[in-house]
Amino acid sequence: MTLRQLPILPTLVVGVAVTVMVALGVWQSGRAGEKQALLAHYAQASQMSADVDWPMTDEKAEARLYRHTRISCDQVVGIEARAGRNASDEPGWVHVAQCRLPSGTIAPAVLGWSQNPDAVAFNGGEIAGFIAPGPRLVASPAVAGLANMPRPDPTDLPNNHMSYAMQWFFFALTALVIYALALRKRIKEQN
Repeated sequence: MTLRQLPILPTLVVGVAVTVMVALGVWQSGRAGEKQALLAHYAQASQMSADVDWPMTDEKAEARLYRHTRISCDQVVGIEARAGRNASDEPGWVHVAQCRLPSGTIAPAVLGWSQNPDAVAFNGGEIAGFIAPGPRLVASPAVAGLANMPRPDPTDLPNNHMSYAMQWFFFALTALVIYALALRKRIKEQN
């Protein structure tokens, strides 16, 4: 089979697909480095002892994740129980309050953990803790008679980008191998 005998449309489709897959693999490789830098920033932030203000915007939240803060929960809009684990890694219920701050914005505050989902008595007040992704405040120490939650840990965030990159490169290679086998079969059939 000569170059002129190659099927044009299938060759173009495979070529475009392989190019896209390789580009996605390269992009994921770049994201791995960015994620490593972000995780290093979060690890450094979690070691800082000075309080920061509660973030009022997503940009500020990103910069303040894993830092210690205090909020004034002027009004409890609602409290819900969600499945979760305590600082000792026991399963149970995490109680999350929706707190109206003096600015009028709503901040989710993880008050603490209990063994049952029954409503907890919390009417507001000052809550100290750590800013976790969401953003949400994880009370430390827990309030309303609840048990402590684990401190938010940036090492819990996944960094799978190199795995994704390898998958995309493998998909590209697989597509090329399958196409080469299909061409080989076509050549044999023509001969």
